[in-house]
Amino acid sequence: MLRVALTGGIGSGKSRAAEIFAGLGAIVIDSDEIARQIIERGTPGFSEVVSAFGDQILQNGEIDRKELAKIIFADSDKRKQLEQITHPLIRKEFERLVKAAPENAILINQIPLLAESKYDYKFDFVISVFAPVEVRKSRLLARGMKSYEIEQRINSQASDAQREAISDAVIDNSKDLSDLTTQVEKVWQKLKVLESKSN
Repeated sequence: MLRVALTGGIGSGKSRAAEIFAGLGAIVIDSDEIARQIIERGTPGFSEVVSAFGDQILQNGEIDRKELAKIIFADSDKRKQLEQITHPLIRKEFERLVKAAPENAILINQIPLLAESKYDYKFDFVISVFAPVEVRKSRLLARGMKSYEIEQRINSQASDAQREAISDAVIDNSKDLSDLTTQVEKVWQKLKVLESKSN
């Protein structure tokens, strides 16, 4: 099995790249999706987060992720507090999914905060998706995010240089889908070679 990280700043196009990799045959695990699942009502993560942040983050008995995001992106200490609760739970679920995957799989973990996580994960190959900040901002505005929310998110994340420093491949997603697909396919060929050598 080849363990691959796919990282990149908000709005860079990680999800689109992950979809292309999945279409080529990769098993894709989305850390954001795991992060949602581990704080759903009835989970230990739900209880811990509500205990730490109070009932103000609840709406109809569920954690209001927008309200929680407002709190943590306005206060770095609160963000660290949330990460201390969620990161171990995310890692545990990730390892469970890895164990369930076929031995010859190319497993790609879509993980936005790899550079920020002090590299607690062990990967055989790291890919970062890059797009200029202005391009990312325009994409996020089109998604309905407000300018101040975008600034908070970008400022809370690692820089492109920090992500590139830990990457084995960088995909430039500043153009169109066809260009992105071509770059993903080239990286996929490299991954297939690496996976075959690992057996």
